Amino acid sequence: MKILYFFVFLILIAPRLFGSSILIPMDESQKNHLKAYGLAYWALKGELEIQWLLNYRGGSFLIPNAKAVSNECVIRGISYEIISDAQKSSIIGDISNPEVNQDVIKLEKAPRIAVYSPKGKQPWDDAVTLVLKYAEIPYDVLYDEEIFLERLKDYDWLHLHHEDFTGQYGKFYGSFQNAAWYQAEVRENEAMAKKLGFTKVSLMKLYTAKRIKDFVFNGGFLFAMCSATDSYDIALAAEGVDICETMFDHDPADKNANSKIDFSKEFAFENYKLSMNPYEYEYSTIDTYGTRKQNGLTQKTDLFTLFEFSAKWDPVPTMLCQNHSSTIQGFWGQTAGFSKQYIKKGVLIMGEAKALNEARYIHGELGKGTWTYYSGHDPEDYEHRVEDPPTDLSLHPNSPGYRLILNNILFPAAKKKKQKT
Repeated sequence: MKILYFFVFLILIAPRLFGSSILIPMDESQKNHLKAYGLAYWALKGELEIQWLLNYRGGSFLIPNAKAVSNECVIRGISYEIISDAQKSSIIGDISNPEVNQDVIKLEKAPRIAVYSPKGKQPWDDAVTLVLKYAEIPYDVLYDEEIFLERLKDYDWLHLHHEDFTGQYGKFYGSFQNAAWYQAEVRENEAMAKKLGFTKVSLMKLYTAKRIKDFVFNGGFLFAMCSATDSYDIALAAEGVDICETMFDHDPADKNANSKIDFSKEFAFENYKLSMNPYEYEYSTIDTYGTRKQNGLTQKTDLFTLFEFSAKWDPVPTMLCQNHSSTIQGFWGQTAGFSKQYIKKGVLIMGEAKALNEARYIHGELGKGTWTYYSGHDPEDYEHRVEDPPTDLSLHPNSPGYRLILNNILFPAAKKKKQKT
């Protein structure tokens, strides 16, 4: 009987004694989804090969079993399971079934990450830097001078901080022209434009936008949120056209600007109309901010849905949409949503609020690289007003809205592999 008990005991503990892999589940059982991405990045930096199990338990990770990895999971408060060779083979076998919408993607190398952001940005300015810090994923900050000095070539992935690439300072003039932070932003940008040899801030921002476009074309991965999405595209389309009024660039805007912009130069949008009123907190008809207000949305009714893609045939959007929930809480921002009628054909819509005819999460390719736009400002700060305190992500460790940001950060590690095959 003792021998029988001994063998039963061995059977029960064998997976932990002889486990070959550590499974990081990303379904509802995960205690801290956001930290799990940081753990995956940490493992990649340590040259451990990771398998991303697309659509398996919310997009789980498989990492070779090592004491250092399990210790790191404990330190970071991440749920994990040690599984045996047999369990791993069974999981991979189930995933390989052609009738199952799952797949395995190898993550091979940690991407070099940069954030385009002013050095003195306010703490309420950017959700991406908040989640990078919380997930413990390292990044460097670049701004116009670093772009001008061609530092962007040293990175794989670039995030565009909440920014106005049109040179209109976020169109905050009507509400904040007397605020110290607004005046400082104007002084600093004008000084930098002069230093780099540009006569206007708008021309400096256009130069930056074009270098970023080159970065994507040559194989870079671009991610942008809120006004850094539509203002970026507008800046590209308005090359050679003055769309800035006197308070922004010291001379009048071109009254015929709307008839002169070139939609072919931009990534995502076309056929929209610019807002030429300098006192209006809006760039163009791309943004659904006004129509959302008219629809009387509340936090309970403001939701958007992620599309489901074929993991085996469409691994890129599948990676970008990995989540433990297909329904995401909506959130406001200067660019709150993208009106579908102004999105170019060929742009992939990955998340939408169908009743509002708006897209929230879109993706596309340019040359060898890709870009992803995510509307809204902070997935866990519903209205996010100027000068609000930064979000405490320790209160939202399982945020599905923030998970979409982190999917984009790991995506380049897999994309390189897909390009080789």
